[in-house]
Amino acid sequence: MSTPFDDRLYNLLPSVYRQRDADFGQPLRALLAVIAEQVDAVEQDIAALYDNWFIETCADWVVPYLGDLIGYRTLNAPGAQTSESPQRAAARGRILFPRRDVANTLRYRRRKGSLALLDELAAAVSGWPAHAVEFAPLIAATQSLDHLRPGRGGTAAVRGARAMDHIGLVSDETAHLVDLRRPQSRFRQGRYAPASVGLFVWRLKSYGVGRTEAYCVEEVGPHCYTFSVLGNDAPLFAAPDASGTQGTSGASVPPWPVMLRRADIAGDDGHVDPRYYGEHRSFALWTGGESAAPFPVGTLRVADLSDWRAAPARGTAVVDPECGRIMFAPGEAPERGLFVSYHYGSPADIGGGPYPRPLAVWVPPPAAEGEHAEVARYTVGSEGDFRKLHEALHAWHEEKPRFAVIEIAANDVFTEPVRIALEEGQSLEVRAANRARPVIRLLDIQTHRPDYLAISGAAKSRLVLDGLLVTGRGVQVKGELAHLTIRHCTFVPGWEVERQTAAGNTPRAALPSTASSAPSLMLVRTRARVTIEHSILGPIHVSSSDPEQEPLQLAIRDSVIDARSARNAAVGAAGAEGDEGAHVALTIARCTVFGIVRVNALTLAENCIFNDGIAVERRHTGCVRFCYVSPRARTPRRYRCQPDSAMAGQQGTAREAAEQRVRPVFNSMRFGSPAYCQLAGNCAPEIVRGADDESEMGVFHDLYEPQRMENLLTRLEEYVPADADVGIVVVN
Repeated sequence: MSTPFDDRLYNLLPSVYRQRDADFGQPLRALLAVIAEQVDAVEQDIAALYDNWFIETCADWVVPYLGDLIGYRTLNAPGAQTSESPQRAAARGRILFPRRDVANTLRYRRRKGSLALLDELAAAVSGWPAHAVEFAPLIAATQSLDHLRPGRGGTAAVRGARAMDHIGLVSDETAHLVDLRRPQSRFRQGRYAPASVGLFVWRLKSYGVGRTEAYCVEEVGPHCYTFSVLGNDAPLFAAPDASGTQGTSGASVPPWPVMLRRADIAGDDGHVDPRYYGEHRSFALWTGGESAAPFPVGTLRVADLSDWRAAPARGTAVVDPECGRIMFAPGEAPERGLFVSYHYGSPADIGGGPYPRPLAVWVPPPAAEGEHAEVARYTVGSEGDFRKLHEALHAWHEEKPRFAVIEIAANDVFTEPVRIALEEGQSLEVRAANRARPVIRLLDIQTHRPDYLAISGAAKSRLVLDGLLVTGRGVQVKGELAHLTIRHCTFVPGWEVERQTAAGNTPRAALPSTASSAPSLMLVRTRARVTIEHSILGPIHVSSSDPEQEPLQLAIRDSVIDARSARNAAVGAAGAEGDEGAHVALTIARCTVFGIVRVNALTLAENCIFNDGIAVERRHTGCVRFCYVSPRARTPRRYRCQPDSAMAGQQGTAREAAEQRVRPVFNSMRFGSPAYCQLAGNCAPEIVRGADDESEMGVFHDLYEPQRMENLLTRLEEYVPADADVGIVVVN
């Protein structure tokens, strides 16, 4: 029989005492077991104290103390929030107290004043890729014939498309007139002064999608494709290459996550530069089976496909990295389909994407001592147990395990009906493998019933959807399901992404409201407790339930809810007319919401952006704190919300001006664009630093970008060359 006692001290006693103790029911053994627990705690603390002597192995809370021993200048670090989880607190500490910066402080001091140091310093302090540029050599000046400086900026070569295309970028080599504005000016940033240094930073991250299906844009032509499986324009990003290898044009492949442009990847002959093309590079094209080789790079040319008017020669294909489009000659579309790998940009790990995620399966505690629940596992993919998702679901339904995981280990596109029915007490997790991005594309293929992803469950059943991208239709949940968790998923807002005939963002006002109001998540007469984390969803509709019952519990964290129109309900009752709210008790934190939230009760809302308003029926309960919400919205009591705080004490036109000034401004409000939901540089500081810990409101709160930017400026002033004026140039 196993025993819970720790006998390490008890076994040190002579056997005569142990025998005597056994005669009295072993009270001494129980006492020494309690003492042994404290001995273990003391030994672990002593071991941890030794680890805390070194910056490489110390705990996160020790980092600022070690920095203080060497005179490390403390960066911006607001107090920890009492409501945050240990995981979020640890992630927050790693951003605000950079261990790498403390570890390299002495080495940085020895190199103080060197330009190359700034690149490493920026990566250590902020975590952003960066590159420092000294602007003095780019100032136009008359050179002496006796002392020529060929490295200085030259006269603008207006006939050189490549040189003109790089003006204002980090690779600019053209001379400029002297600029009297400072690089840190809060009005308009200047660059080209004798003592100016610019640090170019890239905030967007580059995510690589492995071999997956391209999208055939049949409304344009069967020979036209997009890299994105959703059919939208998705600009390609470079796969970071730290080696800095040389391309065919002589320029280095940038080691930063830059957005690729036509001039960057086009060689001198107009073909794709092979440094960017290949299976493990920025992008690649395939056709045929899994063992087929990529298209030869010599058959690919670079051209502008924003209007689909290119004329590829026979046997070639045209690629446009700025639009993410591919075009073959008419009649030469791959008969066995087109497969691609590419990189796209995003501010953070959100939605269904090819990034590492913590994978865990919920298993209840054992009913009896020594009893452990077994978890059945089903793998979907070319090397898994099943090739199709519905085959794994069928096997799970036949075997009926109590706990199960269906893992999709490929970037495949599943165009098949998906229906999940859980029996009483069952628990199922349908998830993508780490760094995989499977797509469930729900088509209009059934005539006798809807084609949405249907989920139903009996009492005490649980379902987790993790890492999935669902397009074409929404997800319907019904039945007595106990708990539904949606994390790191994308349910495409409006079911599909709007098509574009030209490059650039589609104006938000031009989106048709009839197409954009389709719900991504439908909760039909269910009592399930729904949790949504790190996801992107369209509207959430809740069918009318018994008003005598308690409202449905809905919790949303670190996510985007996009109704695609200010008139549509982001969270509301299905088929509601007027201001009828969903019978929901909503808890929401660190989210960006486009559309109106109409619910019965708002338990708590914090650090959120409600771009288009809230209408809550039960205003006497709940709280809205540190959020942006319209002053005319119907909400529970508010605490330090915007624009209320900015309008306080103002009257008349000044009050209206304050309300307009504090409205959130985004770099993009179109789903699928790289800067989707990212706050713009001219956004009001009340929004950018309006959260309870002085971070930004909205879905990207946990990036702590305001603190990282301030920390970087503080550290740059300490290490820049003497008399230099440094500024940060945000590339994206």
